[in-house]
Formats: sequence, structure tokens, C-alpha cells
Amino acid sequence: MTTNEYLTTPETVLPAELGFGVLRVAEAPLVRHQRVVRDLTITLTAFAQERGLGEVLPAPTDVVLDREQHLVVQPDVLFVAAGRSSIIGDHIEGPPDLVIEVLSPRPRIGMIEEKVTWYARYGVRECWLVDLNRREIAVLTCAGGRVEERTPFGTDQYVQSRVLPDLRLRPSRVLGWW
Repeated sequence: MTTNEYLTTPETVLPAELGFGVLRVAEAPLVRHQRVVRDLTITLTAFAQERGLGEVLPAPTDVVLDREQHLVVQPDVLFVAAGRSSIIGDHIEGPPDLVIEVLSPRPRIGMIEEKVTWYARYGVRECWLVDLNRREIAVLTCAGGRVEERTPFGTDQYVQSRVLPDLRLRPSRVLGWW
């Protein structure tokens, strides 16, 4: 499937991605997954809006990482800095500054390592992996097409972000539902 074919398919709320021309569709995520997505979206949106930093969007939002290679992903939550708002249209055309993936007990679409590699290769500056089982958020800093650093933050630590350096967020605030 081409990127244009993918982007003209009927809208759906089911997770879907295009991995180098291969369409992947999954069932809806579990409730605990969606609670974390909701809480991160609310928290980060308020933070970004108060400071005029940019825009936060939850899944399903299509992110075209490579139009010619037919690579379109849907991170659980994404942030695009205000200075890069030109990539926001009906979908995101290019890498967000920050993507967040909430890890499910059983992977739904592809393997997370594959997606992290894509994010780093195509210019995402930071990727958060929210591990519901470990109750931690790992912050991956990307540069030069690869992951440079991976720092885990436990439930009562403050997440440290290079993309959102003034953010004060404890994983327990978004992982406290269960």
C-alpha cells in the first residue's frame, strides 16, 4: 500500500500503521492503556499550552515519517514544538519532537524496538516508553539517527526531558490507576 492510499482509507479509531507499504491494524487498546494515554495527553497539553511550547496530540494521529518509503505511524501521544507547527495539517508530515508509546502486555502493532529505530532514524528527538508492568517511564534521547541515551524513571521520580526541560511529572501521576 502506498502512503497516499493509506491516507485516503476510511477513518477509523483502531490503531493502524503503514510499515514500508505493509498495513498493520490492531484491536482497540485495553482500558488501563487508554487511561495512561488520556492522563499524559491532559497533563502535557496543559503544560505546553500554558507556556506556548507547541501542540500535544493523542492517537490515532497519523505521522508520515517517510512518504516515499510508505512509513506512517501512530504514536500513543506526540508533541510538536511551536517552531515546527508547519508539519501539522490533516496529519503530521515529519517527525514530532517527542513521541510516547505506552507498552501493552502483548504488542499490538509490530515490535517496539522497530518503532523506536524508525523514530530515531527519522529525527524524533525524544521517545518515552511507558511500561505499565514495571511502572516506569524510560526516556530515550535520539540524535544522529539513533538512540543516544535511555534513562528509566520509577513511579516517584521526576521524569527528565530534554524536549520539555521544565516539566515536573512523576510516573505515579499517570500510572496510578491500577
